[in-house]
Amino acid sequence: MSDLSISTTFLVLSDTHDIDPQTFIDNVWPAGIQRPKIDVVLHCGDMTRVGGISSFKQALETLGSIEAELKLVIAGNQDLELDKDFPECNNDYGVADELENHDEAVQLMKGPLAWNAEVSYLDQGTHSSNLTNGAKFTLYASPYTPAFGNWAFMYPKHENRFNLLKEESLRGEDPKFIPDGVDIVMTHGPPKGVLDLSAAGHVGCDSLAKAINRVKPIMHCFGHAHDGYGVETMDWRSNLAKKSFDITTQSHFPAEYSDAGTVEAVRWMGKRAIRWVGKRGEQTLAVNAAIETEFGKPPNAPWLITLDLPPSNQTGN
Repeated sequence: MSDLSISTTFLVLSDTHDIDPQTFIDNVWPAGIQRPKIDVVLHCGDMTRVGGISSFKQALETLGSIEAELKLVIAGNQDLELDKDFPECNNDYGVADELENHDEAVQLMKGPLAWNAEVSYLDQGTHSSNLTNGAKFTLYASPYTPAFGNWAFMYPKHENRFNLLKEESLRGEDPKFIPDGVDIVMTHGPPKGVLDLSAAGHVGCDSLAKAINRVKPIMHCFGHAHDGYGVETMDWRSNLAKKSFDITTQSHFPAEYSDAGTVEAVRWMGKRAIRWVGKRGEQTLAVNAAIETEFGKPPNAPWLITLDLPPSNQTGN
């Protein structure tokens, strides 16, 4: 990254599944721990257990408790009403009641309550952001995962979802396609073989893995596979020598942060606070930020990821 790059801190989380605001705060910032300075919050979907207007309201309340300039949120397979194509029938939890209104759910996530929580609910596609610290970034977002069971935002397992054939690329922009040059990819599900372990086995998407290989973003964040919580690096210079993240080789020490609250939070978060210096096109940081755990274990903490981003007045890559 250029010497003109701007250090920008992200709080990355996913799969909060109806967690109440106080439990979330107690888990993220225990009493006595100062909150760090956060520029951007990324929520990778599954705010709720099985949707529901009251659950979406609680999710907005939880997100509203985090102080950040920008909060970007996508849906997940269990945020049922947000998918207009999801049928009004039972899902895997056996909920027999009809879904609440799709339009009402979307209006909630894009209306005054979301504005008050400073939340931006993203549709599938590519989005650009300019921050007050002078940094800019592009982000591709998608709530879709390979089909299993009867859930929302599903696509056939063998669909070439995120890549276009040459003849397809001539038909114009397609929100399913992850374009080259994006800085961050945020999907609900993981790519195949990367932090994709769940109770149902490895659930990553092959098409998504191919797209990440092609695009090579600075960071790819996701959730969905609860048991896959963690971080890994993908080094494209060595033919994808994927490895578990070795925190001892990365610069993550509190002295690198100027904000006092961030220094204290980094000390407490330990290995969950990462100062990532990989370059787009050379290395990708993969982050599974699933908060919910299996079998009643305490929830995971979000990841505090600091990236070097280009300035908003810089043109080109």
